[in-house]
Amino acid sequence: MSSSNDIRATFLGYFARNGHQIVESSPLVPRNDPTLMFANSGMVQFKNVFTGLEHRPYSRATTAQKCVRAGGKHNDLDNVGYTARHHTFFEMLGNFSFGDYFKEQAIAYAWELLTKDFALPKERLLVTVFSEDEEAAAHWRKIAGLPDSKIIRIPTDDNFWRMGDTGPCGPCSEIFYDHGEGIPGGPPGSADADGDRFIEIWNLVFMQFLEEPKGVRHPLPRPSIDTGMGLERFAAILQGKHDNYDTDTFRAIILESAHLTGQEPDGRFRASHRVVADHLRAGAFLIADGVLPSNEGRGYVLRRILRRAMRHAHMMGAAEPLLHRLFPVLERQMAAAYPELSRAAALIAETLKLEETRFRSLLERGLHLLEAEKGKLGDGEALPGEVAFRLYDTYGFPLDLTQDALRAEGRAVDVAGFEAAMAEQRRRARAAWAGSGEAATESLWFDLKEKLGATEFLGYSTERAEGAIAAIVADGASVDSASQGREVAVILNQTPFYGESGGQVGDAGVIRAGEAVIRVRDTQKKLGDLFVHLGVVEHGDIRVGMPVVAEVDHARRGAIRAHHSATHLLHEALRRRLGAHVAQKGSLVAPDRLRFDVSQPTPMTPEDLAWVEAEVNARIRENAEVTTRLMTPEAAVAEGAMALFGEKYGEEVRVVAMGRDEAATARGGHYSIELCGGTHVRRTGDIGLFRLIGEGAVSAGVRRVEAVTGAAALAVVEEEARLLREAAAALKASPAELPARIAALIEERRKLERELAETRRKLATGGAAAEVETLGGLRVALRELGEVPARDLKGLAEAILKSGSADVAALVSTEGGKASIVVGVGEAARGRADAVALVRAAAAAVGGKGGGGRPDMAQAGGPEAAKAAEALAAVRAVLAG
Repeated sequence: MSSSNDIRATFLGYFARNGHQIVESSPLVPRNDPTLMFANSGMVQFKNVFTGLEHRPYSRATTAQKCVRAGGKHNDLDNVGYTARHHTFFEMLGNFSFGDYFKEQAIAYAWELLTKDFALPKERLLVTVFSEDEEAAAHWRKIAGLPDSKIIRIPTDDNFWRMGDTGPCGPCSEIFYDHGEGIPGGPPGSADADGDRFIEIWNLVFMQFLEEPKGVRHPLPRPSIDTGMGLERFAAILQGKHDNYDTDTFRAIILESAHLTGQEPDGRFRASHRVVADHLRAGAFLIADGVLPSNEGRGYVLRRILRRAMRHAHMMGAAEPLLHRLFPVLERQMAAAYPELSRAAALIAETLKLEETRFRSLLERGLHLLEAEKGKLGDGEALPGEVAFRLYDTYGFPLDLTQDALRAEGRAVDVAGFEAAMAEQRRRARAAWAGSGEAATESLWFDLKEKLGATEFLGYSTERAEGAIAAIVADGASVDSASQGREVAVILNQTPFYGESGGQVGDAGVIRAGEAVIRVRDTQKKLGDLFVHLGVVEHGDIRVGMPVVAEVDHARRGAIRAHHSATHLLHEALRRRLGAHVAQKGSLVAPDRLRFDVSQPTPMTPEDLAWVEAEVNARIRENAEVTTRLMTPEAAVAEGAMALFGEKYGEEVRVVAMGRDEAATARGGHYSIELCGGTHVRRTGDIGLFRLIGEGAVSAGVRRVEAVTGAAALAVVEEEARLLREAAAALKASPAELPARIAALIEERRKLERELAETRRKLATGGAAAEVETLGGLRVALRELGEVPARDLKGLAEAILKSGSADVAALVSTEGGKASIVVGVGEAARGRADAVALVRAAAAAVGGKGGGGRPDMAQAGGPEAAKAAEALAAVRAVLAG
């Protein structure tokens, strides 16, 4: 049996021997296509290569690409677990030619690999071609010797691939495997094609044309090849299985799931084991690639996947969170091919555990509601959309999870009603939103970008530059000129001002045009590279086309640079202290502080924070040079640079390296090396000083660290020193003596408190016989204790009764200007006096209402402390009868 790992290695090795560059899988969050939620095919990372926007040093490539289809257009989530070949996460094996070989060679490679390296019987294979593609049919006859009966012509778009409405496109040729007559189903293109006898294993796309609007096609000057073979379904064939979930990787997870839940792997919970196995793979790989559960975007899709798996774990009776206990099996199966699973193992396991723990309580309540609502429905009646929306809005049940819960009994959900309820919620949210008016101007930037193009940024090398006013926006409209006092947004043809991005705030400063002055308070980026300077015309008039001199606020920029460079040192220090799972999840770099969010499931200890602060300051004192290079993203990562998953990188990126670490040979001896477009200090010593000022939680699995540098850090240190000096002066000690003096004061206070408590006890329990009255045949101690803490009254009353000097004790404290009353009744007086009745009478005398406790001990209070004597008199009156 060929394992999945063997199949992957054989595929990549074959194409490597035939001149293809083995290219690592890109992250699941595409770097080069913001229209995609996740990478869903092998060609995604090569999209710009095919369109000519990007150039690689090779013309042939082969990959094993991680893919997820669980959101948007490509969504297989509903079918996962109930069919043999649907998955949320899967691997796509592929080979690619960028203007190198074409149809004949692609077909030859595929046939040789399948029939020789993988030894598939030739008689089991058949192919489809686009009905108009006689060239491909001829190659199949010549190379594979297939008869026309096994070269099936398909006239539909099933065998014609398009990248989009326009762009590269071309015919396809699909390779099918025949499982034999014992399996129902007909060949592709027949009426029985939906059966399982003939299974597609490989699709060869012949990228041959460029499609323009209105369906006009032109031949591409350099035709290309894009192929895709699903590893899971191909593994099923080579391992003699008809179901992907029976292959080695899935089976290992399913058997462990069965062991942990006590449910047979192929029994009545067969589908649940499969859902758990599939969704574990998707969830673990998404977390490894930087996605964390949230309520929007990619994070919400991850949450949907995990919650669906968690419901199935719940159905199987898992008493404890299950997914994180299954992860080690997945890591053993796949980490050799995808080492990011091991690098992020701690983060993955902790995220899975926290998410499942959090959802379990909601799951119980949501399922209870679902059962109650189902009881109101008739046979076959759909669940109302309003109920499904309530499950989503209140209990976090995605719609597909509710649909999945109802699948077993054949009941549907009123999806239209669900969407109507969702739309109504959005309508209410819009009505409640006051709005800032900013959205009204957004369409304007598209027009300006199309007219002006990108702004050239000069700020890496200078803080002062000449330029020209390209556009002026005022009151949401493009204008030709603006006068003194007017708020404006100004676009220059080139600028030294940094536009807010990557966590770094935008620059402020001055733009001068002759006698005119624009005071810039902020700089923003619109549409990626249109720099917009926001400010006011402080003096004179400005107009489009005027030459200007733009000058950044040097001191402010310097402070921002120091804080930004410090985030890089902080990032590396956190990784070294806490582990390689630490990854940046957000940041703010401002002139007065920095804020840095990282993936970290547990709070950092004081020892962690002290170590990190000392480590960063040690790197600052090195005063090492900060170097910046332009590189391709691939070369940068190859040199050890950290890249943020989900960030879109162009053909060239800025790689910032700082600090020295001779042991870090993979990073050229640098302490920190990252892809970053921000502005930085020239040497680490320019940061001056680093001081941590806060650490706390932002969301599940994300911690926030706050710090200051340079003058801001010095101000913090000086303020702390001032407070220390004042404290030392107050105690008439030197700062060095302060800890010992404080410890002595604390011990002295504790001693005095003990002595005071003892004095109060003696005061309450001792005294002359006159302090005990006889009322109604009972010995009664009525005492006003002044500022004695109210919390001590109960203990003092118990002490009096225990001493045997009185049968009833009524005590009043006037601490804080309020009357607090406690009445205790000894064992000998029980049945003759009621503490609750007595304390209520006393409370009424001081303006209080009620009072409570037991017949032997009760307490109350009132606002009129001056009437403490009246309170005791009220007790005396009740007892005297």
